[in-house]
Amino acid sequence: TIIEGWSKKDLNIELSKHFDNFTDIHYSDIFADTYYYSKNEDFNIFLQKLKLYKKKYFKDKNKNLFFRNYNENELMIIGSLIEKEGLDLKDKRLISSVIMNRLSSKMRLQIDASVLYSLTEGNFDLKRNLNFNDLKIDSPYNTYMIDGLPPNPISYVSKKTADIILENHETDYMFYFFNNRLRRHIFSKTFKEHKTKLYDYRNKK
Repeated sequence: TIIEGWSKKDLNIELSKHFDNFTDIHYSDIFADTYYYSKNEDFNIFLQKLKLYKKKYFKDKNKNLFFRNYNENELMIIGSLIEKEGLDLKDKRLISSVIMNRLSSKMRLQIDASVLYSLTEGNFDLKRNLNFNDLKIDSPYNTYMIDGLPPNPISYVSKKTADIILENHETDYMFYFFNNRLRRHIFSKTFKEHKTKLYDYRNKK
């Protein structure tokens, strides 16, 4: 079982339990899911099964509204950001809408997970909270500094999250932050509303 949001390091630890010889699997090549393989099966044969599973998923999706403006790799990039930020399907659906709204409005995504990816070279093991200076790191994956999407996914993406993106769920939300007390994200439609909710949260801690 490959868990959504896993890093390559996470997957390599799992693969080492099953295969003597294996190579890194690119985030864009496969879906996070549960797979079966035959005893003593060659890793490359196993990998081709995983790639075929993803290929079959996208086979009949080309008419989806999403693909009018974005391609398959961009879906995987968006999906990976959602995996690292979202808590459950409902939360991921709302975060997906924020990402799409920001992209449509030419706003920077400003997603903390992309900063963590940049700072830790993809391992997400910072072992401390992000600070303001972290948001300035010079990296093509730092969505506080770049316009649009990072060049590649930052984690493995599940088919369920791909389904969410292709739902093209619409909201007016443009901002969100994580409320530690409530253990959930708080969404806002305007920056003024976002600042007010953030101020209230910080002053009740």
